[in-house]
Amino acid sequence: MREDKQAGKILGIAGAVAWVALFAGIGARCLLAATPQASPPNSSGAIELVRSAVANEVAAANDASIKHLFRSRKQTLQGLQTRLYVETREAMAGMTIAYNDQPLTPEQMQGEENRLAGLLRDPEQLKRKHSQEQETAERTQRIVKALPDAFLYEYDGTENGATDQGKDGVPLVRLKFRPNPSYRPPSRVEEVLVGMQGFVVIDPKSRRIAKIDGTLFKEVGFGWGILGHLDKGGHFLVEQREVGDGSWEISHMSLSFTGKILLFKNISIRSDEVLSAFRRVADDTTFAQGVEMLKAERVKLAQVRAGVSSPEARSH
Repeated sequence: MREDKQAGKILGIAGAVAWVALFAGIGARCLLAATPQASPPNSSGAIELVRSAVANEVAAANDASIKHLFRSRKQTLQGLQTRLYVETREAMAGMTIAYNDQPLTPEQMQGEENRLAGLLRDPEQLKRKHSQEQETAERTQRIVKALPDAFLYEYDGTENGATDQGKDGVPLVRLKFRPNPSYRPPSRVEEVLVGMQGFVVIDPKSRRIAKIDGTLFKEVGFGWGILGHLDKGGHFLVEQREVGDGSWEISHMSLSFTGKILLFKNISIRSDEVLSAFRRVADDTTFAQGVEMLKAERVKLAQVRAGVSSPEARSH
């Protein structure tokens, strides 16, 4: 079972998965505070807002110094899975702690510990895991860098931020986007962009992206139609919020896609994931230390369920 933050996106359709990976590690010091009531598509204000955001987000995404331990509850067609994750200097470490809100059996728990122990015993396997995460990050950056050119943008008013976005009641800027007819994807990674439309919501005070919502308004082929396609109507939603120390993390991801790979293999992605309980860990945390943190957090949560935890444990 994959452990990185993009665990549900392993279909090899780089253009689609990169959209969901877009917010991982975003640290934008980007967006302008002006919020015109209306503007023509790609007015100077809207496109400069996006270009500024992209430039800063790409720079911030390269800063991996701030690390967190956090919890994930992910609903898929297979059921509900609860996991713990911790970011380390070698790779992301993850541990499943419940299925359908039921704690793991002793056998399942032992399997999780054996898997993590296997990574600790095999430096080459851990290195491969890190390389896979880096490849995902690189694909993501290619998508992010394409955003100003791939779409036309226009202001679409404002909406109030919610508490789960870290800014209760703060007016957020909403921009609609649709494909730029002049854009030509330079590779398969960017091909999915030509069929996307939706909106992005920005917190102008914190200069952060709070939400991006996109829909496929037409079928989109990838690999020039040879490798497959994604069906019209596919949808994704990604939200992020401030988690302390000025850093923001993904708080909600929702995916709904169907299509085909290699013309004959059907694919169906249905997932809704909520990420919460972010807690800062040391910037130089090793994978081994991260594994011990996961075990300790699992024990603490079990104590909370049993009603024997301390007030400090309950606060997390």
